Amino acid sequence: MARGLFRGCLESAGKIPLPAYHPVMSTPVPHAINRRDEGILIEWDTAGHEAWFPARLLRLACPCAACVDEMSGRPLLDPGSIPGDVRPISLALVGAYGLKVRWSDGHDTGIYTFQRLLASCPCDGCREGRVPPGGG
Repeated sequence: MARGLFRGCLESAGKIPLPAYHPVMSTPVPHAINRRDEGILIEWDTAGHEAWFPARLLRLACPCAACVDEMSGRPLLDPGSIPGDVRPISLALVGAYGLKVRWSDGHDTGIYTFQRLLASCPCDGCREGRVPPGGG
């Protein structure tokens, strides 16, 4: 795995290299991110804190201005317009704070921040409040 904060484009498949160091990190940075056709697996730490985000649910949660009204937060995306078999085609880091996903339906403008992903982590530990807010 390459070291350093800036690594250029990320791989479209397999584990994605992540920044090894950030001097003033106030948001969580995952240990690893794995893209699969069925969704995205985020490993928050090396102790086993993982989050599985199914592809369609993550696509429906896109926070971009085309999917969510910027002023009211009201959803604009019609769930019926998203194919049941939508999948992540590629992933790219956005700075050291988020993830950009290119979807099989052509959409690619949403930035999924690590803070938001961690806040919606579906693992048992997070749902039961056993995982610290920093991620693990």
